[in-house]
Amino acid sequence: MSSPAELEPLERLLVERACERLILELVRRLDLGEPGTVAELFTPDGVWEWPAGERRVEGQEALRAYFGSRPADRLSRRICTNVLVTVDSPDAARATTYFATYRVDGWAEGTLVPPRLPANVGHYEDTFRRADGAWLLARRTLVLAFGGATERLTPEGSSDAA
Repeated sequence: MSSPAELEPLERLLVERACERLILELVRRLDLGEPGTVAELFTPDGVWEWPAGERRVEGQEALRAYFGSRPADRLSRRICTNVLVTVDSPDAARATTYFATYRVDGWAEGTLVPPRLPANVGHYEDTFRRADGAWLLARRTLVLAFGGATERLTPEGSSDAA
């Protein structure tokens, strides 16, 4: 196996871009109505975990069940930035991505929600593996710097913290 220093610049760039695109595709699926399909972006033994081992979901089937169980009335948008991918080898990479998540439950289609503070702010630490020519997430660790409960909207348009 080649060392990262032995990778051609174009090859390194293609790996970085593939991993960045995977990060963005995951966020798109979570926020725009396909959360159960997020599992397809992970290796069969892929892991999603939270700080200090508080929560851990392992394997594609468990990930599919976890993400597929999101409330149907949840509205979320994740803003991701400062994506830094490090290529470790032709088949392994890692990344750090900063994020802010805006999220409410109790949302009705077509309803405009007044602006609010993010529910969570932190960063993801990801590891990627290439399998059969495709880049997949092997592990995603969510590290929160700021976090709070998901707000629940009430029918009158006000909100309660959940």
